[in-house]
This record gives sequence, structure tokens and C-alpha cells, in this order.
Amino acid sequence: MPVEVSTTEKQYRIGDFATITGLSSPTLRYYEKEGLVKPHRSDNGLRYYTDADAKWIKFLLHLKSTGMTLDQLKQYVVWRAEGDSTIDQRLQLLKGVRRRFLQEFEELQHSLTILNDKIDWYQGKTDGHISDDEDFASYLASLDHED
Repeated sequence: MPVEVSTTEKQYRIGDFATITGLSSPTLRYYEKEGLVKPHRSDNGLRYYTDADAKWIKFLLHLKSTGMTLDQLKQYVVWRAEGDSTIDQRLQLLKGVRRRFLQEFEELQHSLTILNDKIDWYQGKTDGHISDDEDFASYLASLDHED
């Protein structure tokens, strides 16, 4: 998480930063409260963000899109801030997330196969390639899918 800002780096107020990141201002404040992002403060106390912060948010959103929970994200952020001594913990966390992600991905692929089969069956019915008396179960059996 970036902590130092060069004086030439562009600074964004929360509304502009929300637009840049695609997150709402309340979400950014929530992420701050949860310790996922640490905005900088101006001399008069107003929060601002930088391009480096936008890259950090993008990275967090990638992790989140893998199914990583808020608690896992928070733990990752803590370990990352602690430095290289926590690489093994981060590696185990990421491997666990990948394991769960692949399992969910496999389940989604199976669901997509069934959806595509159902679409093909209906298309076959409307095109006349599948007889009116053939039901979906018989159609599936003819495809010889492995479950």
C-alpha cells in the first residue's frame, strides 16, 4: 500500500477517485475503515488518492474477483505490509483461494454445459432436428456427457 507521495504526483479527491476506480465514495470509505486502502491527507486533513492508489485498488479488485473474502483481503494486506517475512503465509492464502476458485469454476463450467445443451435441445426442436417426442433426458443421454 503506497505511503509516500511525490510532490509531482497527481492527487484525486474522493469523488474523482471513485470515478477512476469505478467504486463509490462510500465503498472507498469502507475500504479505508477496513484497512484495505490508506488515503493520503492534505495539510487541511482532506483525503486524497494518487495513481499508485488506483493501481492498488485495481489489484485488490482482481483478488476480490477470485472469490477472496473480505477477511482474506484484510489478512493479505496486513501480511503484505509486514514485508517478505510473510511471503509463505501469502502464498498459502493465495493457493487456498485458487483451490476454491478452481472448484467453483469447474461447477460453473458444468452448469454452462447443461445450459448450452438445453439451448441446443430447444434449437433442435424449433429447427426440426429433434423429434417432438424426444425429451431432454434422452437428448442428454445421446450426447454422452461425463458428469
